[in-house]
Amino acid sequence: MSELRKGQVSNLALATAAFAVTFWAWNLIGPLSGSYSRQLGLSPTQTSLLVAIPVVVGALGRIPVGVLTDRLGGRRMFAVICFVSIVPVLFVGWSGSYAWLLFWGFLLGISGTSFAVGIPFVNAWYEPARRGFATGVFGAGMGGTALSSFFTPRLVEEFGRAGAHVLMAAVLALMGVIMLGGSRDSPAGSSAGAPALLGMREAVRIKATWQCAFLYAVTFGGFVAFSTYLPTLLQNVYRFAQTDAGLRAAGFSIAAVLSRPLGGALSDRIGPVRVLFVSLGGTVVMALVLALRPPPEVPAGVSFVLMAFFLGLGTGGVFALVARLVEASRVGTVTGLVGAAGGLGGYFPPLVMGVVFTATGAYTVGYLLLAVTALAALTYTYRAFRTL
Repeated sequence: MSELRKGQVSNLALATAAFAVTFWAWNLIGPLSGSYSRQLGLSPTQTSLLVAIPVVVGALGRIPVGVLTDRLGGRRMFAVICFVSIVPVLFVGWSGSYAWLLFWGFLLGISGTSFAVGIPFVNAWYEPARRGFATGVFGAGMGGTALSSFFTPRLVEEFGRAGAHVLMAAVLALMGVIMLGGSRDSPAGSSAGAPALLGMREAVRIKATWQCAFLYAVTFGGFVAFSTYLPTLLQNVYRFAQTDAGLRAAGFSIAAVLSRPLGGALSDRIGPVRVLFVSLGGTVVMALVLALRPPPEVPAGVSFVLMAFFLGLGTGGVFALVARLVEASRVGTVTGLVGAAGGLGGYFPPLVMGVVFTATGAYTVGYLLLAVTALAALTYTYRAFRTL
C-alpha cells in the first residue's frame, strides 16, 4: 500500500496531462471549422461531417486500445498513442482539400482513444474508495478541448495552419517521451491477462458494460458534441468571429472539466446514481432553455456553461459507477467499450445539428432531441440503479 501511495499523485498528474494533450489534438478541426467552411465553400452538413469525423476512430478505437491497455500497461500505450497521433496531426495541417481533410481527420481520431488508456491506468493506482475522485481528476484532462478551442485559432493566426499543427506534433512527441520516462504502471495493476478476444467476450456479457455505455453516450457524448460543434453553432446563430466563438467554446469545456472531478468526488460521498440524477435532470432543463434561442451571453452563455457543468458531473458519475460494478482486472476492456459508446454519442449530434440547421435555419429540433434523450437516460437510471 505504501508503494501505491508513493506513486499516486505523480502518475495521476502525468496521465491527466497526456489525456489533455491528446484531446487537444483530437479537437484540432472543430475550432477552425469556420475558416474551413469559408475557404472550401462547405455547406453546414459538410462542415458538420468534417467536425465529427475524428470522433469515429476516437470512439471505436477505444475498444481495442482498452484491451491492449489491460495487457500492455498504460505507460506504453500512452506513449504509443502520442507518437502515432503525430502523423495525422501534421497531415491535417498540410491538407488543402475537403477529401484529404476528411481522410486525415478520420485518423486524427487515434488521439481520442487515450481515454481508454487512462481510466484503467489510474484505477490501478487508487484503492476502490478513492477511484471516483481519481478518475474524476483524470477526466479533467478532457479540458484539452478547451485548450484547443482557445489556443488553436490564435496559433493559426500567429504561425499559419501548418505551423500550428507542427507545434502540436512537437508537443505530442514530448508528451510521449515524458510518459515513457516519467510514468510507471501500478504494482497493483495486471497485464497479460486473458487473451484479448476472450476478455472482450467476457466484457460484453457484463450487464453493467451496456448500462454504463448508454449513460456515457448521453453524458460524455453530449460534451464531445458541444465542445467540437459549439464554435460552428455560435458562428451560425450568434455571428461570432472564429476566435470569439473559440473563446466561448473554451469556457464551455472548462465548466465540464471542473465539474467532472466534482462528479467523481461526489460519487464517492453520496453515490454515482444521485450524481447522475442531478446531471441528467439539469441537462434536460438546459436543453429546453436553449431550444428557445435565448439572446447571447445572458442567458444563452450562462445556459451553455450550466449545460457543460451538468454533463461534466455525469461523466464523473458514470465511471465511478463502472468502478463499483466491474472488477479491476476488466476495467480496461469495459472502459474501452463504454468509452467507445461515449465517443459515438458525440459523433451523431453534430451531423444532426448540421442537417437541422440546413433544413430549418435553427437548432431548435436538435435541442429538443437532446432533452428527450437525457430524460430517457434519467428514467432508465432511476429504474436500473435506484437501489444502489
